[in-house]
Amino acid sequence: MLTVAQWCAAAGWPVHPLTPGRKTPVGNCRACTTKGHSHAGCSCISAGRWCHGFHAATTDPDRIRSWWSASPAPGVGVACGPAGLIVIDIDAHNHPLPSRDRLLPGIPVHDHVDITGLQNGFHTLAVLAELRGEPDPAEDDQTLRVRTPSGGLHVWYQACAGRTWLCSSGSSTGRALAWQVDIRSTGGYIVAPGTTTADGSYTPMGTCRSPASLPEWLAQELTRTGHLDTPAPVTRTFSARRTPLRAQQAVVAAGGGRGAATRALGTVLAEVAACAAATQGTGFSDKLNRAAYTAGGLVASGHLTQSGAEEALLAVAEHARPGQHGRALPIIRSGLSAGARRPLFPGGRS
Repeated sequence: MLTVAQWCAAAGWPVHPLTPGRKTPVGNCRACTTKGHSHAGCSCISAGRWCHGFHAATTDPDRIRSWWSASPAPGVGVACGPAGLIVIDIDAHNHPLPSRDRLLPGIPVHDHVDITGLQNGFHTLAVLAELRGEPDPAEDDQTLRVRTPSGGLHVWYQACAGRTWLCSSGSSTGRALAWQVDIRSTGGYIVAPGTTTADGSYTPMGTCRSPASLPEWLAQELTRTGHLDTPAPVTRTFSARRTPLRAQQAVVAAGGGRGAATRALGTVLAEVAACAAATQGTGFSDKLNRAAYTAGGLVASGHLTQSGAEEALLAVAEHARPGQHGRALPIIRSGLSAGARRPLFPGGRS
């Protein structure tokens, strides 16, 4: 365990001891267990003691040798925030499925969609990746992946400089990426590869031993689901109520005029177009999905043609995210299909 702790520290990842045989931090001293006591300003941390878990994490060689000289040796936890890490923690628990709105938060899973066989976080994450036309992170052999004793998987990524990500639980009714997919970052820790507990070892997979940069599509999804704590400032260089000329022309060619239905579509298209003001942190995927859903309803009610709606959506997506056709098209087609099941008329859906 000392070797593991030193290896992590050499990579720039602050470490803290875990209770031997367990995946939880070593307990606080008696004084630090007092009700109302906080890690903020605690003398134990400044004195080099391990109280308060990941708040005491360090890369100091002497402190690490001291902490891991105990017998039995503690396990190794890595403080994700100070290490600049964001870890996708995929669970494989045998739990009943939640309600459909919690499988992929923010993405509708309608009653007609067959979810037979959906059992755990490996499945929900794979579905999310497929919807976005991206590779499954669980299969990403270009980054550090660690198999957990329970059959889950930790996929380690390096966060982009200047952005802070929040933790979440995939079973939460609040912030969550997908059911049984937890996020470990600022305010949390992850068990280091090589650590052994009573349940088994955290075993690295493949040959890669370093985290790759967080994929942009995952950054967009984490932003959409409320995990971005410090979004990049967005400076608008044009009116949010304007859409690219090509998209406007496509709407007209598809049958749209100046009525309420077209104004409804124009509003959501403008929100997508406004994402061009920044490359990250704008919720592009969510806004494009919402625009496609609106367009699908207008197609179903006869206000637009299918091909014209798709052309308008692709035009505004290209304006907002040039060169990302492969990413935008699955979002558009999924949104159009979902919206088509609820025809949209001026004044409300059917």
